[in-house]
Amino acid sequence: MDTQQREELVRRFGDHIQFDRPMAHYTTFRVGGPVEAVVGVHELEELRHLVVYLYLKRIPYLVLGWGSNLLVKDEGLEGVAILLTGSLAKVEEINLEDRTLLAGAGLSLSALLKTCRDKGFGGLEFLAGIPGCLGGAVAMNAGAFGKEIGPRIREIQILTPDGELVVKDPSGLRYTYRHLEIGKGDVIVRVRLHFDLEAKETVAARIGDHLKRRRRSQPLEYPSAGSVFKNPPNAYAGRLIEEAGLKGEKIGGAVISHKHANFIVNTGGATAKDILALMELARNRVKERTGILLETEVKIVGK
Repeated sequence: MDTQQREELVRRFGDHIQFDRPMAHYTTFRVGGPVEAVVGVHELEELRHLVVYLYLKRIPYLVLGWGSNLLVKDEGLEGVAILLTGSLAKVEEINLEDRTLLAGAGLSLSALLKTCRDKGFGGLEFLAGIPGCLGGAVAMNAGAFGKEIGPRIREIQILTPDGELVVKDPSGLRYTYRHLEIGKGDVIVRVRLHFDLEAKETVAARIGDHLKRRRRSQPLEYPSAGSVFKNPPNAYAGRLIEEAGLKGEKIGGAVISHKHANFIVNTGGATAKDILALMELARNRVKERTGILLETEVKIVGK
């Protein structure tokens, strides 16, 4: 990004933009070098103007969400990181007749589940404890405890790089394990989800149960990005890494968790290089021992 482009972004977005910000401030791993610019976007039209401008100027962009499931390299990130806030981060509409709610992609999963708990909307409790926002959960077809968000989706609104708002129903969506197929540069803007009407106490109890299960089995006391590798067919990545003798393995400030081997945690002062080295060690050791090549679930970006 050149000086003229930076000045144009300031002219267009003013106080909403910051330059050369460490990505460690925006990711749950708490690592990562500087990004050229961070822009907080509050409304759809503001997002449209930003995306179209960046696309025309060939400036790379990345929607951050909560920065979970993301590893930014120490050298930093070119282009613009986008934060969806304001109207793009709240529940916009509830339809009790067809049992759906429409919410902005920037809405945190914890805020979504608070709404579900308070109103007795069931069926999404398995998302409890997953760090991140709704758009990120949809983009990776987030799941836990044998369930995924894909079957609950009734509509996704996507902003294309040329500024068109495209609405897709389930027939136009292709989900696979931890992945939704969308076009390069597309931004998920809003999502309509189906829920079940249930007693508030029932929904609250299930959310509480899922949170307890996570606390027992996952190292939530340390910064991490959640599961590092996808589970291979008929196997569990964490179990394969544990059986390879790598629980507690440490490089720099990064450690393969003693509690769950598919988590790499930042125990303090870790770098992206440390984490990448542990990931490579785990992949190699599991491949040598079992012949299985683990596929990364965490998205790796940067120079």
